[in-house]
Amino acid sequence: MARPTPLSGFPEWLPDGRIVEQHVLDTLRRVFELHGFGGIETRAVEPLDQLLRKGETSKEVYVLRRLQEEAEGNEADAARQGRADKQLGLHFDLTVPFARYVLENAGHLAFPFKRYQIQKVWRGERPQDGRFREFTQADIDVVGAGELPYHYEVELPLVMAEALGALRDIGVPEVRVLVNNRRVAEGFYRGLGIDAVDEVLRQIDKLDKVGPEKVAALLVAEAGATPEQAEACLALAAISGSDTGVVDRVRALAAEHGVVSDLLDTGLAELGALIEAASVRAPGVVVADLKIARGLDYYTGSVYETVLVGHEQLGSICSGGRYDTLASDGANTYPGVGLSIGVSRLVSRLLSAGLVRATRAVPSAVVVAVTSEETRGASDAVATALRSRGVPVEVAPAAAKFGKQIRYADRRGIPFVWFPGRVEEDGTRSPDQVKDIRSGEQVDADAATWAPPAEDLRPRVVPATD
Repeated sequence: MARPTPLSGFPEWLPDGRIVEQHVLDTLRRVFELHGFGGIETRAVEPLDQLLRKGETSKEVYVLRRLQEEAEGNEADAARQGRADKQLGLHFDLTVPFARYVLENAGHLAFPFKRYQIQKVWRGERPQDGRFREFTQADIDVVGAGELPYHYEVELPLVMAEALGALRDIGVPEVRVLVNNRRVAEGFYRGLGIDAVDEVLRQIDKLDKVGPEKVAALLVAEAGATPEQAEACLALAAISGSDTGVVDRVRALAAEHGVVSDLLDTGLAELGALIEAASVRAPGVVVADLKIARGLDYYTGSVYETVLVGHEQLGSICSGGRYDTLASDGANTYPGVGLSIGVSRLVSRLLSAGLVRATRAVPSAVVVAVTSEETRGASDAVATALRSRGVPVEVAPAAAKFGKQIRYADRRGIPFVWFPGRVEEDGTRSPDQVKDIRSGEQVDADAATWAPPAEDLRPRVVPATD
């Protein structure tokens, strides 16, 4: 068999990388639960028409095709009988499946419903640094029935900032949560006389990729803006700051262009409240950035993007916003606000940049040596006793010389080797001993009481400089 070639865009971590990923996931889960978010999981597939409601192109969706005909006839026959399955695709995010989940289970949920969800998603885009075709996302959302108070738009980015901040001790860089409000943008654009608001938002969303000159040209060509209107849109996008002075600057710009809008006033009040609350609870973490547009058209209020300080070229590792109409059955509407972390993107940067490391690649803290295959049962008994007290253990694979068994533990990064006591000629048994192969210290030990130091019990994730 020829050596397999890796598939681009489908990351597979080595064991130590998986330990890093698992630590990140466990940390996020712990913080989410501290704030009252309950975990759910949704199916991996959705009807294709449901997935495309979000405005994504069909090229990004992995479509599932039938591998065999239905037992009772081909697909055309089934369609005539009204039993043809809808075309299905793998979900490319967790928001659209969550909206469907809320609609299907609304009668069983208590609102406001707070959920977190950590799952794989699939997206058929061109792989590049930090962008994959299969990756893990971690989402939090709050959904209300009929209405959802604005204060959740303040709470959610702060929860996410806390979750990412909880990773600072392992070497994750500082994060910045960039925020905007779609009401500010829409009110300003309409006040200028531009009706193609969604198109303006899509073009503004490209600023970091193509620059202001190209965006200005696109605003004229695609959104029907005049050069003067395009210049005003870019001036709004250039405003940023971490205090409520941002609101004053937007008001001044609006006055300069004769923009009067109740929607703009509402959006500025909400944006100001978010910045003011964040400056108290997480100073310097949340920054208003009026170029944050989030090109998807279902966002209706606050929008968020999160970057790693010093690694801004990676792009946003966490994004989201307020949506009022994504989950609706016609009679009832379930507005929500949520954010999603690209966990695989974050982990890939931590590993590729050498920012963090695992103290070892395996869970075992101890290797129990085997004196001979005839006495392997004694080694197994030691391992069982240690495991019963929560110590991760493995038994040596072969009864080789002790030096070779020690080298086996060293290659795997396992810090301790356990030597079962020998049965002497007079029938007495010498004490078991355990050796710290890093320091060379070897002491008598009892499997019923001995435990490794707390820092050696499990693999830990630490800054790479440690």
